[in-house]
Amino acid sequence: MVQGQTDIRFPNLGIIFSGIGNGITLFGIDIMYYGMIIVLGMLLGVLLACFRAKRAGLSPDMIIDFALYALLFSVVGARIYYVMFAWDSFKENPLSIFNLRTGGMAIYGGILAGVLTAAVYAKIKKVNFYKLADLCVPSLLLGQAIGRFGNFFNREAFGKYTGGLFAMQLDRRAVTNDYNCSMAVLEKRYAGHTRALNRIVEIRNNIVYAEGVEYIQVHPTFLYEIFWNLGLLFLLLIYSRHKKFDGELLCLYLIGYGAGRVWIEDLRTDPLFLWGTSLAVSELLSILLILISFFFLVRTRILAGKKKNG
Repeated sequence: MVQGQTDIRFPNLGIIFSGIGNGITLFGIDIMYYGMIIVLGMLLGVLLACFRAKRAGLSPDMIIDFALYALLFSVVGARIYYVMFAWDSFKENPLSIFNLRTGGMAIYGGILAGVLTAAVYAKIKKVNFYKLADLCVPSLLLGQAIGRFGNFFNREAFGKYTGGLFAMQLDRRAVTNDYNCSMAVLEKRYAGHTRALNRIVEIRNNIVYAEGVEYIQVHPTFLYEIFWNLGLLFLLLIYSRHKKFDGELLCLYLIGYGAGRVWIEDLRTDPLFLWGTSLAVSELLSILLILISFFFLVRTRILAGKKKNG
């Protein structure tokens, strides 16, 4: 359901976005900005890949064909990943799994599904998987950066309390129920997740009042990730002309994005947890992918050096 319009404030930057909703109603149907932004990110990502395809020795038509499969399975993968680690939010109403309009997708699920789709597609079409992956990595980063704007409209994926320069204020009524329920409910909801509970309590204890409205004040972690992804995209596009082997951009992406995600996830108040633990899934997966990619990168460079000298 489309939320009422509320302000989103960056007081220390002197920026106020007035009357921001999270969607529109068209012919009686709620259309969420989140979904619209995700679609825009996908389309621009495909266009970027098509633009770069010829230089990589691949056909733009083949890229479009691959994108149809990759986008579909990436959305499915992102949803499955989210549902797996947030099952408590769906077990009372399993049919809500199929309602994507209010968000609830995890980018790592989409990335893993996309890589698997690329591997299968490359094998069927007899295309070099690593060349295809390197071509698609910048498009993936562009789509991720654009997609994070959906979190802005949904008032989600933010971090812990801060009074710093980039502090963001959100109307308490427009955010998740964690900031409007009783402490008893909150403690039950986050039983076993002490760090997350303490951060939410800290935010609740630092409510800001402005013009008669209660605001929570937090790190805009989705904004940090937007700039991180755009910076990484810029660097990879420059380096792509000088890469030493196919698959190098994929490794650098997994290392670069993983490093940023470890930092950003550590600021978040709403991470997905590994079952039965207080460990953030995305942090663990990021570290694992960084290590695997670094090993592959070093190993390939060493082998290439031996081959050249041999």
